[in-house]
Amino acid sequence: MPQVYVAGTCDTKGEELRFACDCIRKAGATPILVDVSTAEPDESVDVTAETVADCHPKGRAAVFGRAERGQAVTAMAEALKQYLLSRKDVGAVLGLGGSGNTAIVTEAMRALPVGVPKVMVSTLASGNVAGFVGPTDIMMMHAVTDIAGLNDISRMVIGNAAHAAAGMALNRVPEVGKSKCAIGYTMFGVTTDCVSEIRRHLEPDCESIVFHATGTGGQSFEKLAESGFFDAVFDITTTEVADYLIGGIMPCTPGRFRAFCRHPIPYVGSVGACDMVNFGALQAVPVEFARRNLHVHNTHVTLMRTTPEENTRIGSFIVERINQMTGPVRFLLPLKGISAIDALGQPFHDPVADAALFESIRTGWQTAPNRKLVELDHHINDQAFAAAAIAAFRDIAG
Repeated sequence: MPQVYVAGTCDTKGEELRFACDCIRKAGATPILVDVSTAEPDESVDVTAETVADCHPKGRAAVFGRAERGQAVTAMAEALKQYLLSRKDVGAVLGLGGSGNTAIVTEAMRALPVGVPKVMVSTLASGNVAGFVGPTDIMMMHAVTDIAGLNDISRMVIGNAAHAAAGMALNRVPEVGKSKCAIGYTMFGVTTDCVSEIRRHLEPDCESIVFHATGTGGQSFEKLAESGFFDAVFDITTTEVADYLIGGIMPCTPGRFRAFCRHPIPYVGSVGACDMVNFGALQAVPVEFARRNLHVHNTHVTLMRTTPEENTRIGSFIVERINQMTGPVRFLLPLKGISAIDALGQPFHDPVADAALFESIRTGWQTAPNRKLVELDHHINDQAFAAAAIAAFRDIAG
């Protein structure tokens, strides 16, 4: 029978967690109750907190006996992650709790492959859940009431979540045999013409999976790449680096590009949309940037043009990581512009700023048999640039 791992702090949420297990059992799946308590572990569960803690790289002592609760919670999250990754029978994972348990369980959920059902009932689910969900497919469900005893509302919410987890475990989406080359892309509105042109030429022989370069989009892109989902990638739009270094709202993580160092696959990259930093509505732009070159993309997004100095930093960040890739790499520089609004006559057209970006990458580039830097006298959205990207792909992908 499909196993649904129900994880929570049984010392404070035991009644609610057992109710969820009963619902899962009645729905036809098998619940496995996992205790992640850090204060008073429950011995009457299927998997004890001590068993989970033993999976921490430093052993159970890393979890228990800590004076500071936050440290214990962080350690238990790592232990649960390692425990679930060691299991081969995870049909679904269900978590219930407040801030502490949400942090513990979602840390483990994020480590599981995309496609493994993950449901988190949390008192925090009606707010900003980006930190909990990250780049993966966690279903966050608002608890409505605090998870502090069973009542008419909590029974409905927890029961629905339990039935959802059981239903997903019992009715897995059939895996379709892979018949096409799977290619991942990064794209923004201002690089859509480029990516669309590449896709038009490669489909239907290749399956395209496109990611919006919004910070989380790039993380999802790299998570799937490292999971072996893609045969090759067109990382055309690396704009999240600008937000990370300068303080925009769609940043990458410090680990951007590292997935392709650890999991080498054919990689075609560029500097799409590195001419901009993303902020919210115009009035939300930080005061220190108020006099910069700003462009209102829509009522919710304001773009800021990067300077030559900022572009030097962006280029250094990118090339330092590209130099560590051991797979086949082609990195393309579009010398006539890097986004739709960086073209001649557009509001972000700034050849000096672009030149600083290109020079930073040239200067930092380390020549290697597997890597080639390609400079093109085209705009990133020119058909000729897309053709060059396709030629680069065919050169390294075989």
